[in-house]
Amino acid sequence: MNLDHTHLILLVAGITVVAFLYSSVGHAGASGYIAVMTLCGLGTTFIRPTALVLNILVACIGAFQFWRAGHFSWRLFWPFALLSIPAAYLGGYLPLPASILKIVLGAVLLFSAARLFFRQGDPPDVTTPPAPAAVGIGAGIGFLSGLTGTGGGIFLTPLLLFCRWATIRRAAAVSALFILVNSIAGLVGYVSRGRPVPSFAWMLAVAAVIAGAIGSQLGSRHFPARIISILLATVLVLAGGKLIFTS
Repeated sequence: MNLDHTHLILLVAGITVVAFLYSSVGHAGASGYIAVMTLCGLGTTFIRPTALVLNILVACIGAFQFWRAGHFSWRLFWPFALLSIPAAYLGGYLPLPASILKIVLGAVLLFSAARLFFRQGDPPDVTTPPAPAAVGIGAGIGFLSGLTGTGGGIFLTPLLLFCRWATIRRAAAVSALFILVNSIAGLVGYVSRGRPVPSFAWMLAVAAVIAGAIGSQLGSRHFPARIISILLATVLVLAGGKLIFTS
C-alpha cells in the first residue's frame, strides 16, 4: 500500500474520528472505516481485513463499557448470536471478486447512511423477540457481516429499535458484543484461506483503540448523537457512491 504523507495523515485522522463517534453510540465503526479507507483510495483487499481488525478492538472496549454501565442483556443477545458466529465465519471465508465486493460494500455504506439519517429514539415500550426469528435474523446478519468486513451492528441496532425489542442503550450494548463475536469469526474465516492481515492495519489500530475507549466511555453514560449521525451519514453516502459508481 502506497500513500503519500497527506493521505496517510488524513487516513489516521479519519479512523480516529470514526472510532470515537461510532463507539459513543455502541458501534465499532466498520462502515465508517470502510468509508474513510475508500475515500483515501485503498483497495478492497486491504479494506476488508483492516475493518475487521479495527472492529474487534473497538467493539471489545465498547462491549465492556456498556456492560459495566448495566445496559447489556444476555437474554436479548444469545438468540441473535447463536448462528451469526458460524455464518460470519462462512462469510469471511468466502472470496468475492473485487468488482462485486465494491458494490456490496457500497450498498452497505448507503444502508448505514440511511440508518443514521433516520435514527430513532427510544420506543415507548419493548417486548421480547421470538427466539426462532432472532436466530434466523442473526444468521443472515452474521453472514453479511463476514462477507463485507462489518460486524453487523448497523443492521441489528435499527432492527431492535424498529421492532421495539430494546431501548437505545440496550440495543447499543447488545450490538457491541454482537459486533465483537461476528468480527472475530469473520476475520478467522478470512485468514483461514491463507490471506494475511495487512501489517499497516495495526498502526491504524492504535488510533482506533484510543479513540474508541474515550467514545464508548462517554456514550455508555450520556452523549448527544443526532448531529454526529447526520455528519457520519453524509460521509457514508459519499464513500458508498464512490464504490458503486467509480471504477
